[in-house]
Amino acid sequence: MEWVEIDGSYGEGGGQILRTAVALSVITGKPVRIHRIRANRPNPGLRPQHLHGILALKELSNARVRGAKVGSTVLEFVPGRAEPKHIKVPIKTAGSIALVLQELLPAMAFVGGSFEVTGGTDVPWSPPVDYLRNVTLFALEKMGLKAEIELKRRGHYPKGGGLVLGRVERWEERKPLVALEWRKIERFAGISHATNLPAHVAERQAKSAEEKLRSLYSVPVEIEREISRSLGPGSGIVVWAETDSLRLAGDALGKRGKPAEVVGREAAEELIEQLTPRKAVDKFLGDQLIPFLAFAGGEIGVAEITNHLVTNVWVVERFLGRTFEVEGEIGEPGVVRVVKRAEV
Repeated sequence: MEWVEIDGSYGEGGGQILRTAVALSVITGKPVRIHRIRANRPNPGLRPQHLHGILALKELSNARVRGAKVGSTVLEFVPGRAEPKHIKVPIKTAGSIALVLQELLPAMAFVGGSFEVTGGTDVPWSPPVDYLRNVTLFALEKMGLKAEIELKRRGHYPKGGGLVLGRVERWEERKPLVALEWRKIERFAGISHATNLPAHVAERQAKSAEEKLRSLYSVPVEIEREISRSLGPGSGIVVWAETDSLRLAGDALGKRGKPAEVVGREAAEELIEQLTPRKAVDKFLGDQLIPFLAFAGGEIGVAEITNHLVTNVWVVERFLGRTFEVEGEIGEPGVVRVVKRAEV
């Protein structure tokens, strides 16, 4: 058996290496051995949130796995025959649902299936679920992938308790994505939410973001206000620009002592920062699209080439050989081009 060997401390050196590597193992059928997992982090090895994604893909692909436990610095994943299933992922904490979905979505694209994930929908260091639903899936649909994500309940740090359902149809027609620059903003949209908090929190976040965007652009701004109940309090906002190409977004989370106006303004400022280079893809979507682009082909202009993006390209090429050409420096705008489209 020939292993794909992955150094888990390479580049950005975080959980994303695991997520992409295990998803590609399922897609290609190649066994993978990941060592030095998160070696440069204060608490090296697998964390509970990484484990949930690995176990979900183990179930999807009937895999044999060694080293799947918290703290483990080596993981061996040998995929079996993947088949469409309903996968349940019960994250007991506020572990990020979006990061688990970043692992499940590429693998499920080649198999089909549905999922039910509990945990954190809006938590630090992770894309909010509203971003995946409205920005990521929008881009994937242009590539011919049909998927749905339904937010049933919010979950914030530290209690979690969020619930997300969804399904992915098998990706039959893979359309190349060519999205280099945007020329026109059609409108701004967004969702400002407050959970177990007064309604005025969502209102103030939305209003502050609207004011900031209107001060610079003369296009419609429509931010939805959402009030909900869950295990614990929390708030946040995601705002996106609908352009003549894709959607670009910014987001921010509320926390105790942080005025709602500051939260709304932060999200709007982040979006404006992503729009400034006039590239079609924001820095968050850039790295999320890499595993899909490898199989669809095309080229994208990204507002910023991040460490995450470069690391993701490296992981993909460990499985598929040279696939991408990346133009531009880390921290700068750039272009990612597929030079050899992968077949499965």
